[in-house]
Amino acid sequence: MAASLDFSNDEELEFPLPEDEVGALLDAVLSHEGVERECYVSVSVVSDEDIAATNGEWRGVDAPTDVVSLECERPDDPDLASGEPCELGDIVLAPAYIEAQSARFGTTFADEVRLLLVHGALHLLGHDHLDDESAEAMEALEDDILRGVATDGTLGHVVITRHRTEDEA
Repeated sequence: MAASLDFSNDEELEFPLPEDEVGALLDAVLSHEGVERECYVSVSVVSDEDIAATNGEWRGVDAPTDVVSLECERPDDPDLASGEPCELGDIVLAPAYIEAQSARFGTTFADEVRLLLVHGALHLLGHDHLDDESAEAMEALEDDILRGVATDGTLGHVVITRHRTEDEA
């Protein structure tokens, strides 16, 4: 099933992917996860300051980050009528933060955005990485999905734990 995408980059920030590729990546995630219901997804490109505010409000972390996912509905929600579209949620991306992160991890800016779109969409579908077991499962999903889409070839094996600080690792 294809995602209905609402893409916004109101500040016209540098962003390496065209809107149709963003939609194709979301479609790849939904297809991989067997989602047959139409899903609405919002993707917003924002400044580091804006994502820090979002991160603080929704996650209690007063700092910028790469991506924040805000889940609305799940496609398997029994309260949704048959054939009713699912308002999956919002994926908020901070391209300046992502570009700096890509340099640290040896990926291209575009590949790092691809990874984070897949990562964010999996969060909207209920996947998480709160412990080592769930992190490994989510990493495997990301690897599998990213193998099925065009990339710059710089991602290799996804390691979510790379985002932990040394104190957390």
